[in-house]
Amino acid sequence: MTEVSVNKLKIGNSNPFTLVAGLNVLESDKVIEQVITHCIEVTNKLEIPYVFKASYDKANRSSVDSYRGPGAEEGLRILSNLKKEYKVPIISDVHTVEEISMASEVLDIIQIPAFLSRQTDLIKEAALTKIPLNIKKGQFMAPDDTRNIIRKCEHFGNKQIMICERGSSFGYNNLVVDMLGIVQLKESNYPVIFDVTHSLQRPGGLGDKTDGRGSNALDLAKSGMALGLAGLFLETHPDPDNALCDGPCALRIDLLEEFLVQIKAIDDLVKSFN
Repeated sequence: MTEVSVNKLKIGNSNPFTLVAGLNVLESDKVIEQVITHCIEVTNKLEIPYVFKASYDKANRSSVDSYRGPGAEEGLRILSNLKKEYKVPIISDVHTVEEISMASEVLDIIQIPAFLSRQTDLIKEAALTKIPLNIKKGQFMAPDDTRNIIRKCEHFGNKQIMICERGSSFGYNNLVVDMLGIVQLKESNYPVIFDVTHSLQRPGGLGDKTDGRGSNALDLAKSGMALGLAGLFLETHPDPDNALCDGPCALRIDLLEEFLVQIKAIDDLVKSFN
């Protein structure tokens, strides 16, 4: 079973799970500080490996009026400062080939967004950095379709690959998670990350923005993590109702510790059977 090395972390389906958590998109300094400090405090207490996540630009927002973030240059400066101050690995998503050079100077994991998961030029440039990749499975893709993405990464010389499940389109304005599909993803022998909060989306459900079912985050996370996965991807916010992006899907940050206590117990139990 393949492991991906991120600094001192060893991310693999048989290892204790890694939490990838933070904001959907960079917001104010105050909100960023609240989220990263609380995530570090809780994961240190529970001895859970941790990676901070936040997008510097959300290029695929529903509406032209939606908040996208500070942009690549300013956003990467913020992420670089967070990395230095808090000594945690950083993940963010790239949207264009041109972004990858400057993103690779900051990020410990480069993320390929779900809507761009078949873009060969983007995958090529990301793979050539030799930095670990977290590839979101497109909502429109069957689990076995990810084999072609994996082959692309391998072809361009990068086997530091993680595949991220984030739900599948189910009719209009809805996503479902196929648990047997996650089992198929594990057959690749690469680490599988479960993006629970994006899987709770109702895309376009509010007309000019995405709706979600954040209250079901624990239910869905327990189901997915019972399969024995490498990591859990989670968006959390002090005030989801007023988050600048994807608030309806986010876990309220004061619920994070109890949430992780239960997820860790499931992960420990499942992996004790191996």
